[in-house]
Amino acid sequence: MKRVVLIFALMVAVLPLAAQNGGSILGKYKKALIIGAHPDDPEYCCGGTALMLQRTGCEVVNVYLTGGEAGIPGKSGDEAKAIRQKEISDACAIMGVRHVQLTQVDGACEITKERYAEMKAVIEREKPDVVFTHWPIDSHRDHRICGILTYDAWRQLGHSFDLYYHEAMTGLQTQNFHPDTYVDITDVVETKHKACRAHASQEPDFILEWHIPMERFHGGEYQCKYAEAFVKQVWNPSTTQK
Repeated sequence: MKRVVLIFALMVAVLPLAAQNGGSILGKYKKALIIGAHPDDPEYCCGGTALMLQRTGCEVVNVYLTGGEAGIPGKSGDEAKAIRQKEISDACAIMGVRHVQLTQVDGACEITKERYAEMKAVIEREKPDVVFTHWPIDSHRDHRICGILTYDAWRQLGHSFDLYYHEAMTGLQTQNFHPDTYVDITDVVETKHKACRAHASQEPDFILEWHIPMERFHGGEYQCKYAEAFVKQVWNPSTTQK
C-alpha cells in the first residue's frame, strides 16, 4: 500500500511539470515547418500538433525530404512517386496545409555538402519560428538523416527557430525517446487520422496500430485523451526553454 501511495504521489508531482512544458507550444509561434523523411511522416508524427497550431493562427508547412520512391512494392520508383505525390496533396488538403517537396530519394538519402545546403536553403527561405523533425536515433536511416540535416540547418542559421523532435512508431523505429513537451490533440485526432489514411498505399491502419497507442499513452502522461510528444533541442544547456 505504501508503494502505491508513493507512486501516485510521484505521478501527481511530475505530470503538472509536463503540462507546463507542453502548454508553451500553442499560441507561441507564427510559422511552423514539419519536416519528414517520407510522404506520410509529417502526418503520423506531428499531424495533430500541426492542426492545433493552425487553430492559434500559426501557418504550417509540411516538408517532405523524399518522394516515396521505394514505398510501394511492385511499382517502379517513378510510379510509386506519382502515387505518393497524389497522396501528399490529398493529406495536406485534409489538414489545410501547404507542402514543399525536396529532392532526396526514398531509401537512398544522403548526408553530403549539397544535401546540407538544400535543407538549409528551404528553411532559410520559409523563415519558420519553429521546426519539428525526426528524432535522430531511429532504426530508419532516412529518418536519422532527415533529423541530422535539420539539426545542422538549425545550427547554421544561428538557432533562429525552435527545434523539436517527434517520434515514429516508437519501439519499432524511434529509440530512446524521452519527451519533455506535449500537445493535447484530442479535439483534432480524427482529422489527423483521416489525413494519415489519405496515404492509402502505405497500409495506414497498420501504422496507426502503432501511433494510436502512442497518442493514448502520451495522453495519459499529459492528463488528456490523446497527445503528441516531443523533445526540444536546447541551445543553452542551463535552461529547458529557449
